[in-house]
Amino acid sequence: MIRIAIANQKGGVGKTTTAINIATAMAATGWRTLLIDLDPQGNASTGLGVAAANREYSSYDLLLEDAVLDECIVPTSVPNLHIVPATVDLSGAEVELVQYRNRTERLAKALEGATDYDVCFVDCPPSLGLLTLNALTAADTLLVPLQCEFFALEGLSQLLQTVEQVQQRFNPDLGIVGIVLTMFDRRNRLTDQVADDVRECLGNLVFESVIPRNVRLSEAPSHGLPALIYDHACAGSRSYIALARELIGRLPPEERKAA
Repeated sequence: MIRIAIANQKGGVGKTTTAINIATAMAATGWRTLLIDLDPQGNASTGLGVAAANREYSSYDLLLEDAVLDECIVPTSVPNLHIVPATVDLSGAEVELVQYRNRTERLAKALEGATDYDVCFVDCPPSLGLLTLNALTAADTLLVPLQCEFFALEGLSQLLQTVEQVQQRFNPDLGIVGIVLTMFDRRNRLTDQVADDVRECLGNLVFESVIPRNVRLSEAPSHGLPALIYDHACAGSRSYIALARELIGRLPPEERKAA
């Protein structure tokens, strides 16, 4: 099972939207897919139609109550896609984790030996706290959603520094599979300028596929559905399908089991 953390400490960059739809796209291509919601807001869980009443066990239990992974997994309406949902309990996890010696390795330990899935995505909170550090320590690689605006570039440099520190201290094998440009608006000159700057700086690390500003992407979570099911023909859905193909192409050949 390849583990991919989806992280950016800046909020509002389309991180959870990316997590929901890239996981759905991978599942649709035949990958047995697991999504772990590590954000206390639980938006990925809600966006996949998992009601609060169906979250008996959550990512909080996985990290802090030593719950078994299988206990925490909930099926979704998407074939091949399961989720470990988040609950409001997770909001106190940052403080509670401090007491543990292996505070940054709790998720990695919980995922040890998981063989029922081909790929696992982790939707991280918009911060660089202990929850995100757990995801980066457990992950094989990192996918970074980046909003096409000026301040996003500052946040990206901070995230890259954090990745370097994680590589040095916790997870030397952590890589970056790519950076995906989100909320792309071709009518806005700043969007093109930011995109050009990011590509000039990071080259092939930036995915060719970009995610446009799209009303259907915003509407879908209120119906408890990924955009790919809510409206598979909209521009946002088509972009995530293209991104999934590109992501599969970047994975090591031995990991492309269901491609």
